[in-house]
Amino acid sequence: MPWQKLFPEDQRVQFIVEATYGPSSVVDLCRSFGISRKTAYKWLARYDREGPAGLIDRSRAPHTHPNAIAEDIVEHLVALRRLHPTWGPRKLIASIHAREPELVLPAASTVGDLLKRLRLVRTRRYRVRTPAMTAPFEACGGPNDVWCADFKGWFRVRDGSRCDPFTLTDAYSRYLLRCEVVASTDGTAVRASLESAFKEFGLPKAIRHDNGPPFATKGAGGLSKVGIWLVHLGVTPERIEPGHPEQNGRHERMHRTLKEETALPPRQTLRAQQLAFDRFRRQYNEERPHEALGQKPPVSVYEPSLRRMPAMLPELEYPPDVELRTVRSTGEIKWQNRHVYIGEALAREIVSVQPVAYNTHVVCLGPIELGRLNDDAPHLGLIRPRRTRRR
Repeated sequence: MPWQKLFPEDQRVQFIVEATYGPSSVVDLCRSFGISRKTAYKWLARYDREGPAGLIDRSRAPHTHPNAIAEDIVEHLVALRRLHPTWGPRKLIASIHAREPELVLPAASTVGDLLKRLRLVRTRRYRVRTPAMTAPFEACGGPNDVWCADFKGWFRVRDGSRCDPFTLTDAYSRYLLRCEVVASTDGTAVRASLESAFKEFGLPKAIRHDNGPPFATKGAGGLSKVGIWLVHLGVTPERIEPGHPEQNGRHERMHRTLKEETALPPRQTLRAQQLAFDRFRRQYNEERPHEALGQKPPVSVYEPSLRRMPAMLPELEYPPDVELRTVRSTGEIKWQNRHVYIGEALAREIVSVQPVAYNTHVVCLGPIELGRLNDDAPHLGLIRPRRTRRR
């Protein structure tokens, strides 16, 4: 029959039996079992204190750890995490440090391990992502250089009503300027929300938005009525490329947090949903640490614009040496005794026609190029500028 394999516990039991009832001395048994006398007396002492249970291997881990998180710190972290389930370790640490700077807090990785151990983290499936594009934000060097506007995807609240949240942020500070449920997604509602923001915070240099209505159209210059109104105010409408929401990535990232904290699940009514948006906006601006801002909330970075909203809509100014044309109600201008269609959205607007090359003129609304006219073409028409991809 095969040899039986002995485990360390079995050998210890055999040693104890022979040392207790056998004729051999401890020294001889140590030589026979291949152990030291110190080890032999250790197991004999454990057997005397605990019986057979004392012969089982014990963990070598220390009973205390000098770098273990103190219980009061754990309580702080867990309580804050339960209050803000979407905040990660860095935001939790920054928030606690801002209120109690005397506390010695662990590293973010340690806090992350703690949250996982307590099952306060939902593990996400790893996704391969396209590297983020930073080129659209190169000109964003301070507050109010660029604002970002968009509609968060619509959803229904629990009473069945449709909710269309319009959001507006400052790209540099991430300050959430507006988060409002609007009655419709047309230009009237958007303009009213933008106008109230301009009166409260002043005018930005540019507003970045997508290519859909009411921000943009397929007409000349991509301008809608809202875009034309912005041009009169000296605010440049800046459109991202179709199918590239990452060019407005800071705003889209805010939308994800907005959805997690206010719409999962939706509130009972539109009024209750707006109250949830208002609470989120205050917390997002004043309390929530932002990693890109050095774990400071947006309110510590944002400053209102010095450019105030004018009482009257200004007229566009043009150089004295350019030819001006008024767009008719049909969307046309007259050039060289022929009618050139510009766009009905530009009706009653004054545009400039400037020579740029031989028999070629550029048509502009203020600083915005609408297209070019080639005087040699058999059918005079506006040639729209070709869109160049941002890099």
